Amino acid sequence: MFKNILPALVLGLSALLSAASVHAEDQKAEQFHIRGSIVAYSGSALKVKTREGNTVDVTLADGWKLASVANAAVTDIKPGDFVGIASLPSEGGGDGALEVLIFPPAMKGAGEGSYGWDLKPNSSMTNATVADAVKGVDGGTVTVSYHGKEKKIAIPDGTPVVTIAPATKDDLVPGAGVFIAAEKAASGPLAHQVLVGKNGVVPPM
Repeated sequence: MFKNILPALVLGLSALLSAASVHAEDQKAEQFHIRGSIVAYSGSALKVKTREGNTVDVTLADGWKLASVANAAVTDIKPGDFVGIASLPSEGGGDGALEVLIFPPAMKGAGEGSYGWDLKPNSSMTNATVADAVKGVDGGTVTVSYHGKEKKIAIPDGTPVVTIAPATKDDLVPGAGVFIAAEKAASGPLAHQVLVGKNGVVPPM
């Protein structure tokens, strides 16, 4: 279903996920994430109400890229898939997933690694290849590998699972959820790529 995604879009989104997923200690101070819903869109300006409740005006850079997230399921996760999983440490040991992003094959390797993430306090993001996927009555567990390491992550029932899908500027409607890796600029937040939710889907990362 991703054969029609333009190579430039895939490269742009790979840059988005790579830039959004650098190690916290290496992350440039001027980069940050914006999560929220669209208030208005016009030309190169996107007004977003953030999850914190404030409203920000985001400037869209020349040549900015756009894609959407679409619902998927735990049963869609197969060995060999490249995934991005935000997770929290579990009381019983190991990690429990907060969300799962299944990358299209063309984006395999984007931001590979495991590092701190800002979805919730103490959360981490792991971009890695699925070594095995085990389903059970209480959800599933995946073992993922990255840079020669392995990590086992439980996926509780109800965990949001999404994948990347095409989008157009017509999808930038008021109320649509967005995830933006922005840069701080003199004029305010500057974005090169935007992930938007369609049909009520909210980018969970």
